Amino acid sequence: MLSDAVRIELADELERAERERVAIDPLIARHPDIDVVDAYEIQLINIRRRLDGGARVVGHKVGLSSEAMQRMMGVDEPDYGHLLAEMEVYEDVPVEAGRYLFPRVEVEVGFVLGADLPGAECTEADVLAATVAFAPAIELIDSRIKDWNIGLADTISDNASSAGFVLGAQRVAPKDIDVKAIDAVLTRNGEVVAEGRSDAVLGDPVIAVAWLARKVASFGVRLKAGDIVLPGSCTRAIDARPGDDFHAEFAGLGSVRLQFI
Repeated sequence: MLSDAVRIELADELERAERERVAIDPLIARHPDIDVVDAYEIQLINIRRRLDGGARVVGHKVGLSSEAMQRMMGVDEPDYGHLLAEMEVYEDVPVEAGRYLFPRVEVEVGFVLGADLPGAECTEADVLAATVAFAPAIELIDSRIKDWNIGLADTISDNASSAGFVLGAQRVAPKDIDVKAIDAVLTRNGEVVAEGRSDAVLGDPVIAVAWLARKVASFGVRLKAGDIVLPGSCTRAIDARPGDDFHAEFAGLGSVRLQFI
């Protein structure tokens, strides 16, 4: 467990790394006693700072939602980060790759909530009842840690390595599609670079959203109507370079595009 002073110091480092686009050494290499509680507190320090500066939370993202990633990190549950309004990017507006350090993209089935979710007692049935629509999504992830050399505490502290997100135009109601069986194909500059299916996320992405609702409740946070939730990637993460044009196609759910300059 770290002291409050060290938590603030590490939050300062991460904030500066993102602002100046100069990556830092892994936190766990310098503070081997850092734990998950420290990491979430460090994340929240920087989120609160951004909220104080006028930012607005519009949802959350779930990370480490595949068994393979959990095994790699040596954990038995996902992690989460915040989505802020200022992080949203758009299909028709190319993104400057130079704004980020090591940008990558992930393909996700986004959840759009139409009602508040319960907290600690949230179930998968609650999630489906509260979800007004699924949406095709790409998450833009980045790491303020050098060369993506991250452990669990590094990525949690770093807002679960989140940096941006884009939603496609289509919306599909939960009753009209099996969210466990959505095939996804990602192309980069017309070439297929990743393929997957929505059940890569804990066997069912609804499970990830219910977990998130219960987890954030322990920090006094509720998922609310209008929130966007990204439950985890259907595919592996793909590096993004200047000039790349990504297109994700979801069976029965439409498509979403993200361009870099």
